[in-house]
Amino acid sequence: MVIHNATILTMDPSGTIAQAMAVKDGKIVEVGADRQILNKYASPQRVDAMGGVLVPGLMDCHAHFVGYADGLLEADLVGTDSWDEVLDQLILHVQQRPSEWIIGRGWDQNDWELAEFPTRQQLDSLFPNQPVVLQRIDGHAVIANRQALEIAGITGESQFEGGEVVCDSNGEPTGVLIDVASEAMFAAIPIHDAQMRVDAILEAQRNLFERGITSVGDAGLNPPEIRRLEMLQDSGLLKLRISAMVSATDSNLQWLLDHGPIKKERLNVRSMKFYMDGSLGSRGAVLLDPYSDRPEWHGFKIQDLNWFKGALAALESKGLQAATHCIGDSAVRTVLKCYGEVLGGTNDSRWRIEHAQVVAKADFPLFRKYTIIPSVQPTHATSDMYWAGERLGRNRIRRAYAYKELLEQLGMMALGTDFPVEDIDPRKTFYAAVARKDASGFPKDGYQPENAISKEAALKGMTQWGALAQFQEAELGTLEVGKWADMTWMDRNWLNVDIEDVLETKIKGTCIAGEWVYLKSREQ
Repeated sequence: MVIHNATILTMDPSGTIAQAMAVKDGKIVEVGADRQILNKYASPQRVDAMGGVLVPGLMDCHAHFVGYADGLLEADLVGTDSWDEVLDQLILHVQQRPSEWIIGRGWDQNDWELAEFPTRQQLDSLFPNQPVVLQRIDGHAVIANRQALEIAGITGESQFEGGEVVCDSNGEPTGVLIDVASEAMFAAIPIHDAQMRVDAILEAQRNLFERGITSVGDAGLNPPEIRRLEMLQDSGLLKLRISAMVSATDSNLQWLLDHGPIKKERLNVRSMKFYMDGSLGSRGAVLLDPYSDRPEWHGFKIQDLNWFKGALAALESKGLQAATHCIGDSAVRTVLKCYGEVLGGTNDSRWRIEHAQVVAKADFPLFRKYTIIPSVQPTHATSDMYWAGERLGRNRIRRAYAYKELLEQLGMMALGTDFPVEDIDPRKTFYAAVARKDASGFPKDGYQPENAISKEAALKGMTQWGALAQFQEAELGTLEVGKWADMTWMDRNWLNVDIEDVLETKIKGTCIAGEWVYLKSREQ
């Protein structure tokens, strides 16, 4: 393939900008000026980029691809502004897609006028003989009806280390289960029909390709899911590149130690995903000082520290990567210190902290000291800004979503969305990182704009630095000779366009290994 009449942002160390590119067998042969490439190479596949912009294929370094796909089969509750609207959406979903279990995801009580957890009474009344489980937007809490609680064997007396069964004044479950308690409910839910799940995976893939995404880091999968993705890739159905993090359990750790790292053309498995705490929205994040809106409550640690340290040592001995979910400043501090005990100092292990939403002032330098990569999701800041200050208080909120200060520690960071917690659209990631605003342009001057990062840093976090964080810098992340021809074709240059116009730019094409997996029609 020969591509010409383009502005090609190679993102190479010299910042080379080219006009044309030659690709053979899925890899880049040469980049340069139009005349240079067109005179030297002939190909039956000649692509006129019509003055558009090509960048390295956009990466989402922290997402839940399989979870997003499964969610396409369930009730979509994102954006509901009240519990009544959740119930209306649920009734509509059941009419359109009858099923034994009623599953939904996306509600967020912080977006409601009455910002309190709902209770199960109306679910019990509407669906007395069907189990209902509705997952909160962040995945760290659910509300379930009586039927689902009974099937899962969860009562007001059930105890979960690292989780909570919320009860009313009579000791009866309200239906809300937080963190580890919600996992017990998930274990009781039967999986969807196999063919339905395959169809949903392919629909999810199309959605990503339409938005210019060529690669995702799936932040927490079990080995059977990884093998299923591998088989779909081997069959040619699944073309997306996936860096799979293995969910942290005893058996999964042994599996990764025995089989990892796995490195295939489109599947990369060398990382274990741990959870040190829950989310800020459901008050499961672990804070050094109590929540401002719930005195005496600090959240709870999910991971057993002795097991965690042993797992880290085992991973380090095999050259494998650790990636740990940390929202609260206590969780961040704990994990940084545990990482430091194992790694000792400067290293190339590329261990990561996922989210790093609240960081104590004294702990920022530890990212540099132990070479820990911050893996952040800029749209979390613009989603949480409406209520995060209530959780953290005036002083502590200044140390939250501090992406610029995190970036300064190593001079790089990985960016993602955490979809389906947030929207899959990478334009929103870029806009939130640089403008510190949500998709409606709020707030006018940006949310804590002192922690905005530059356009160049945002794009690197989705390409070059993303590849580095996933041990893929030798073949991905820049458009250089010998690397895979993974590209995102845009109508305008995100680095030059006014930041307020970024959300209006268009994705014209998505290319993986020289194959256009998405091309926008000229009429669109």
